[in-house]
Amino acid sequence: MLERNMPLDYYISISVSDDKLSAQLLISNIDDTFKLTVGQLEDLIQKNRIVYGLDKQLIAQIAADPKPFYHQKVVIAAGTKPQEGQNGAIKYIFAFDQDEKKPLELEDGRVNYKEVVTLHNVRKGQLIGQRLLATEGVPGRAVTGETLFTKAGKEARFKLGKNVIVDAEQMSLYSAIDGMVVRTDRDKINVFPVYEVNGDVDYSIGNIDFVGTVVIRGNVLPGFKIRAAGDIRVTGGVEAAELEADGSVEINAGIVGQNKAHIKAGKNVKSSFIQDATIEVAGELLVSQSIMHSTVRAGKAVICSGSKGLIVGGTIQAGERVTARTIGNTMSTATVVEVGVLPELRNEMITLRNQHRVYMENMDKTDKALTLLDALAAAGQLTPDKVAMRIKLNHTKKQALEEQNTIKERILEIEKSLEDSDKAKVEVLSTVYGGTKIVIGRYTKFIKDPTNRMTFRLSDGDITMSTYV
Repeated sequence: MLERNMPLDYYISISVSDDKLSAQLLISNIDDTFKLTVGQLEDLIQKNRIVYGLDKQLIAQIAADPKPFYHQKVVIAAGTKPQEGQNGAIKYIFAFDQDEKKPLELEDGRVNYKEVVTLHNVRKGQLIGQRLLATEGVPGRAVTGETLFTKAGKEARFKLGKNVIVDAEQMSLYSAIDGMVVRTDRDKINVFPVYEVNGDVDYSIGNIDFVGTVVIRGNVLPGFKIRAAGDIRVTGGVEAAELEADGSVEINAGIVGQNKAHIKAGKNVKSSFIQDATIEVAGELLVSQSIMHSTVRAGKAVICSGSKGLIVGGTIQAGERVTARTIGNTMSTATVVEVGVLPELRNEMITLRNQHRVYMENMDKTDKALTLLDALAAAGQLTPDKVAMRIKLNHTKKQALEEQNTIKERILEIEKSLEDSDKAKVEVLSTVYGGTKIVIGRYTKFIKDPTNRMTFRLSDGDITMSTYV
């Protein structure tokens, strides 16, 4: 190596980046005769306090032949970059960011435009979201050997709204009631027990299935369905739609069912009028104006005693009583009013009797076939396939007899309950017209002529009439 008049750092400068994650070497002030050893270069690097992340292979290459590296900065060491801690997060079981209204796409590719709004239903105690903890972060190391610290992630916190609770560690969020989960514009999580629609239930809303109470501040249009674990309240009217509530149903403007409306309630139903609809209610049906050409089944009572208070056409069934101002009309429209037994029991008995009749008809056919086969057996003319048929028919007859006996026993049970109808009654505050059929328990009375202010009861095995008081 040729003698140099200047120290090595005159020819070679080493710099460190501002973030201390890299060290660069620059060779300048030299000619083609410049040479150095690995040891000299390493001493210079150490003198500049570069101790971590050295590229020893590159350093050896530079020392062996520095000429290709003249007048350019070369990275000779790289540190380890620190990794910031990850922020904590809240993971919800619902996709709140996907609440835009879109129709439901069916498996066959068709689209159901009535399934639009998705309610985030939850039950009391159900998990809504979980908190994911922030991480501390991983320190780095500078080329000068010192530790490069970093910041930890920020912890996420639940933003609590109404009717939600967290566990003691504040790691999980739960619903305090049955209802729907809603995230407000301030990211607070709430559970509301009531779902309100400020307008009609139409294609912009779609069908509703909610674990609480539903309030419709408008009408329910034809073809739509509302299902509620609580009550359903409609300030407008209901057309050819289906409403089902575990609680009560209240419809301010009445029902125009077009023979397609079906209202079912676990408690009571209240409406101003009902036309061409089917109503099933476990408790009482309260109607202020009229029930026309409808099928009604009420576990307790049907009360239609307002200023009009009219029941005409269709079938009205109630477990205890029916009270109306007017039943039937001057045109003798067929109107059936049944009390004294739960409607489902009366309808079950009708079904059982139909089943019993079918069994009797099939039994008659089986007996005739067995008689013919028995005659062939007596004559010694029974072929193997006829033997198999005979065995099968005998087995079928035995099963049918068992099922018949079960049906008979159930019919007797229901008939016994039909006898216990002493408290059942039909009350007419004004007029009951011809064409009306009054059924109390297992007894029937046909009204031929208009009769005013009358109460119908069961007494001594007959339906009696007395003046309504």
